[in-house]
Amino acid sequence: MSKRTKIILKTISTLLVALVVVLALLLVGVRFLNMQVFTVLSGSMEPTYKTGSLMYVKDVDPMELEDGDVITYILSENTIVTHRIVDVIPAGDGSEELFFQTKGDANNVVDGSLVYYKNVIGKPVFSIPGLGYLVNFIQQPPGIYIAILFCVGLIFIVFLIDMLISDSEKQKNRLDKISETEPSKKEAEETVSKNEIEKKEMEED
Repeated sequence: MSKRTKIILKTISTLLVALVVVLALLLVGVRFLNMQVFTVLSGSMEPTYKTGSLMYVKDVDPMELEDGDVITYILSENTIVTHRIVDVIPAGDGSEELFFQTKGDANNVVDGSLVYYKNVIGKPVFSIPGLGYLVNFIQQPPGIYIAILFCVGLIFIVFLIDMLISDSEKQKNRLDKISETEPSKKEAEETVSKNEIEKKEMEED
């Protein structure tokens, strides 16, 4: 295997491993930073957050929220929404409880119900356009099976590349040892031959 081929294979192997690591960090690692990941399923917040984007939401103190902030909140048991606050409304009973009037940037009217402050999950920090489609796909069949096969295939490819490089290096080392041994044998033969000639000359004398 040529040096150039080794470099190409090592580069491919490194890129594949880096791809897996980056995806793992984007999908799982962010949780260690107190972030949650959500997929934008509608265009109500476009152009700020495009449909299909993967959105990263960080915990926030609801008491620090104000008009203009974008929040992600629980609308119902199975529905998570991300909209912008257009008004902060105190409960009015002397308590510190708050309600938020929200509206999607692309919507013409405000949302029909207020958001209770304890239903706020957090504030979006950033988003990655298009990645949400991939996440949604691999979270359910057949996407999850394809993702598993992809990971297994990726591990196999990386293992195969490492094995090919390792075998090539072992073969090169064997050839180097043979090359080092052959001159030694030749030198030994020349020495023996020289000694025999000298011995014969002494006998003739």
